[in-house]
Amino acid sequence: MKELASVMKIITLEKKDIWLSIVFGFLAGIAAVGLFGSSGYLISRAALVPPLYALTVLIAFLKLFGFARALGRYAERYYSHRATFTMLSNIRLAFYKKIEPHAPRIFQKYRSGDLLSRIVGDVESLQNFFLRVYYPPVVMVVIFLATIVFTTIFSWAVALVLFVGLLLTGLIIPFLFALRQRKLENEIREARGHLSTDVTEFLYGFRDLKIYQQLEDKEEQLESSAATYIHEQERQGKQMVYSQSVNTLATLIVSWVVTGLGAYLVGSGDLNGLFLAMLVMISLTVFENAAPMAVLPRHLDDSRRASKRLFHLEEAVEESEETEPLSGNAPYGYRFDHVSFRYEEASRPSLDDVSIELAPGTKTAVVGPSGSGKSTLMQLLLKVYPQTVGDVTLDGKPLAKVDEEDLWSQANVVLQENHFFYGTIRDNLSLAKDDVSDEEMTEALAKAELAAFSLDDEVFERGENLSGGEKQRLAMARALLRNERLWLLDEPTSSIDALTEQSLYRHLFEQAKDDTLVLISHRLTGLEQMDQIIVMEQGKVVETGTYDELMAQQGYFYQMKQIEKSVFG
Repeated sequence: MKELASVMKIITLEKKDIWLSIVFGFLAGIAAVGLFGSSGYLISRAALVPPLYALTVLIAFLKLFGFARALGRYAERYYSHRATFTMLSNIRLAFYKKIEPHAPRIFQKYRSGDLLSRIVGDVESLQNFFLRVYYPPVVMVVIFLATIVFTTIFSWAVALVLFVGLLLTGLIIPFLFALRQRKLENEIREARGHLSTDVTEFLYGFRDLKIYQQLEDKEEQLESSAATYIHEQERQGKQMVYSQSVNTLATLIVSWVVTGLGAYLVGSGDLNGLFLAMLVMISLTVFENAAPMAVLPRHLDDSRRASKRLFHLEEAVEESEETEPLSGNAPYGYRFDHVSFRYEEASRPSLDDVSIELAPGTKTAVVGPSGSGKSTLMQLLLKVYPQTVGDVTLDGKPLAKVDEEDLWSQANVVLQENHFFYGTIRDNLSLAKDDVSDEEMTEALAKAELAAFSLDDEVFERGENLSGGEKQRLAMARALLRNERLWLLDEPTSSIDALTEQSLYRHLFEQAKDDTLVLISHRLTGLEQMDQIIVMEQGKVVETGTYDELMAQQGYFYQMKQIEKSVFG
C-alpha cells in the first residue's frame, strides 16, 4: 500500500466530504435494510389480520425508510463525487507542480506516448480509488455491524451466520481474487502504455512513413498493439464478472442458510415465526453493501499501479537543492571548471573535462563537428541537466544554487528545435514577454528578415506551414523581442541562406553589443567579431582563442576553415 501513500495524503485534504460521504452512505444502506426488514415483518404481520392501526404504523415506517434511503443515496453520491473530482484536481496540480520545473529532463527519459498514458490515463484511473476502494469498505462494515447487533435481539445464530457472510464476501473472496487480479492489471496497463506510444509515433511519423513506404508495417504494429490491449481488456472483464458472480453466489448461499436456520429455529420454538421473513429480507438486503467488494480488488490494484507509475515519475526527477534568484546585475558570465557530463545509459561522456570561461558581456562561439558536445554544453548552460563532474558557476555562484526559472526568465534562447503553437504569428511572438505591442512585433519580424509576414498570418500546429528557415527566423524574432542580457543560441541559422544569415547577425550583434552571447554553430563564417571561439571535438575543448589567433595557430579550427572553403568556395 506504500504506492498509495501520496494519494492518501491528497484524499485527506477533503475531510469534510469524506465524513459526509460515509455518514450518508451509512444512512442509505441502513435505511435499505430497515425498509426490506420492515417489509418482511409487515407481510408476516398482515397474514395474522391485525388491527388496521398496527399496519398503518408499519406502513409509515416503510415510507420513512424509503425517503431516508433516497435522500441518503443522493447525498452520498453528491459528496463522494465532489470529493473525487476535487481529489483528481489536487493530484493533477500536485503532480504538475512537481515535474514542471524538470520537464526537459522528463522528456529525455520517457517517450511522449508513455507520458501521455501516465499523466492522463493513470490520473483518470485514480478517480475510482475513493469511490470504489476508500470509503465503501468503511460503510459496509458499519452497516453490517449495526445489522448484526440488531439481529442478535432475535437470534444469535442468525447473527453469527451474517458475521460469517461478512467475512466471506467482504474479505476472503475479494482477497483471493486480488491475488489473481494483480498480474492481469500489470499486463493491461503495460499494453495500454505500448498502444499509446505506438499511436503517438504513428501520428507524428505518418508523413515519413508514407514517404518511405513503411506505413503498412507500422499499421500492422499498431493493430497488434491494439489487439493485445483489447485482449487484455476482455480478460479483465471476464475476471471482474467472475468475481461478481462468485460474490453474489456466496451472498445467496448465506441467505439460504439464514432461511433454513430460521425455519429450524421457528420449529424448535427458539424464534418467533413473525420475525423469520424479516430476518430473511435483512440477509438479502444487507449483502447489497458487500457487492462493491467484488470489484474492489480490481480498482485497488488499478489505483496502486496507477499511483506507482505516476509517483515513480516524480521519483525519477532529481530533487534539487535550495535555490536563489540571480543578482540582477546583468550581463552574467559562466565558468566551467573540469566539467564532465554523461547521459543516462550512454557509453561515453558527452562532455569530458571541459574548463572554459564566458566572461560577462562577451561574445563566444562554440564550434565543432556534429556530436562534439556543443548542444550538450547548451543544455548545461540552461541548467536542463546538472553536470556529472566538476563545477559550473553563473554570476559567481554555483549553477546548482541558481533558480532555473529565474535563469530562463533572463535569457533569450533559440534551440535547434523550437515549438510553434497553432494560432497566428502574433500569438507565437507574444510568448516572448508580456504586454508586447504590435509595433515591437513588426520591428522584430523585420530584423529577422520576415517583413513579408503579417501578424495575423496563420501558423499551423508545430509550425507545419513554415519552412525550416522561416521557423528559425521566427524563433530569432521571438528572442529579439525578449531582449534580455543573456543570449544562448544553438544553431539559430543552420537552415538560412548566407545573405539572410549575414543580415540577421548584423541586427543581433547590434542589439546584443553589451550582452553576454553564446552562439553554437557548425558554420565558421561570420565569427571574426567574436571575442572568443571554443573548438570542441568528441566532448573535449581542443582549441580556444579569437578568430585571428586560431587561424594563426593553423590547428584544428584552421583545418575546418580550409575544408569549409573548399566545399563552399
